[in-house]
Amino acid sequence: MPDLRLAGIGMTSARTRDRLVQRLREQGIANLAVLDRIRNVPRHIFVDEALGSRAYEDTALPIGFGQTISQPYIVARMTEALLEGGPAVAALDKVLEVGTGCGYQTAVLAPLVTHLYTIERIEPLLARARERLKELGIKSVRFRHGDGSLGWKAHAPFDGILVAAAPLTVPEALLRQLKVGGRLIVPIGPEGEQELVRFTRREQRIEREPLGTVAFVPLLGGTA
Repeated sequence: MPDLRLAGIGMTSARTRDRLVQRLREQGIANLAVLDRIRNVPRHIFVDEALGSRAYEDTALPIGFGQTISQPYIVARMTEALLEGGPAVAALDKVLEVGTGCGYQTAVLAPLVTHLYTIERIEPLLARARERLKELGIKSVRFRHGDGSLGWKAHAPFDGILVAAAPLTVPEALLRQLKVGGRLIVPIGPEGEQELVRFTRREQRIEREPLGTVAFVPLLGGTA
């Protein structure tokens, strides 16, 4: 018998999720694997029960500790930007996620790459994310409580890095931990002036491609 909590009912049902996916298509999300993950990951289990009825609205929601769960469009856009632009058939092997948060972006991304490493500076959020991914049976993720702006040098270089909070400037440590051909997806800038950017490491240079305006919580150093 399916787990009704994961399957959802009413405002968390499959029909509600399908409407969200259709909105994302209309906004330009075209990667079918990404859309499938948005449809199938139960976003309502990553927010407080009181906010469950709003889980499939295309909006950010609070998750405590001054943090938010990103709006589904942004999760889909960042995931799509990370996956596209590389070899046509080769899957990304090692990917680093900076800012685990509640674990929703982690759950969307994990089955689309071979190995996912994720860092969160707020320990209670990381513990909650571990539980949610365990509940979903996602086992291909390695978690770390730490300062994400420093990356995860022990497992570098990465095929891709996705940053779910906004630094004022791109952390050099993250650029250094990219493989040649690797892509860094990161929002950059102060509140109200942030731009989503894709950096691609080449043999002799770093390419920079703007992907549009966004709004994220700031990327902070240290741990909590």
